[in-house]
Amino acid sequence: MNKKTIKLLLKVLLTGVAIYLVIRKIDTQATWQVLKDINLGLLLLAILFFALSKAISSFRLNFYFRDLEVRLSEKANLQLYWKGMFYNLFLPGGIGGDGYKVYLLNKYFKGPVKKLLAAVLLDRVSGLAALVFLLLGIWFFLEKSAIDLPIWELNLLAGVALVLTPLVFGIVYWWWFKSFRSSMLKTSFYSLLVQSAQLVSAYFILMALGIHEQLLDYQFVFLLSSIVAVLPLTIGGVGARELVFIFSHSYMGIDKNAAVAFSLIFFLITALVSLLGAFTKVDIEAEVSVPD
Repeated sequence: MNKKTIKLLLKVLLTGVAIYLVIRKIDTQATWQVLKDINLGLLLLAILFFALSKAISSFRLNFYFRDLEVRLSEKANLQLYWKGMFYNLFLPGGIGGDGYKVYLLNKYFKGPVKKLLAAVLLDRVSGLAALVFLLLGIWFFLEKSAIDLPIWELNLLAGVALVLTPLVFGIVYWWWFKSFRSSMLKTSFYSLLVQSAQLVSAYFILMALGIHEQLLDYQFVFLLSSIVAVLPLTIGGVGARELVFIFSHSYMGIDKNAAVAFSLIFFLITALVSLLGAFTKVDIEAEVSVPD
């Protein structure tokens, strides 16, 4: 049994354990009731903003490719990005979306593999930095009355972290990703746009589920769960996101049944949008002969 198979089996096991823990912690009938009454019009808006966030993310990645003299049209880059989303979510044990992108761009553009890998890694790091920055920013607008922890100390810690996040990211970017320095400001702005669009998507999911109170609390936990979902522990973050919402119930006072319903809807939106990549044709070969 090779390493990839072992990793996949571990992911499946952890996903199963996480789902089991979630089911034990919630009232499934109450969660189903929240899902059953969903507003489809508002759900459609949530889907559109999520898709928009992914389109912006693809534009960000193309800046990195251009820094490596890999000249892809925005259309071809978007097609490649969507195909990569499909591979990442639905084929977690295979080549993966990032590997697929690197393989094609190396094959047709002769782009250096190490630098192409650095580009897709930086794309993820940039998104994570924006997630952390927005998470810390939202913290100061939370009610916090349900949080049974020393608030003054937490505010101080969050303030220090808010200042350090862009500083540390800038240092990491400048020293470890030298080939992409010219895109630093533009891509950082795009990263904030990506996460902001997902926050809008989250807002419409909450509205669609009839959740009108503690909206910032839910969005704060949503960003926190997104950070946890980045860790390659479960398939597509399934189970991990929901556990974050459940554990946050004790500290934030949010309804754990509604929170799990929200998390499930977000995953289904992710799956639906990513599934479009299965039907997306990527013709990189035609791009090679197209002048910039």
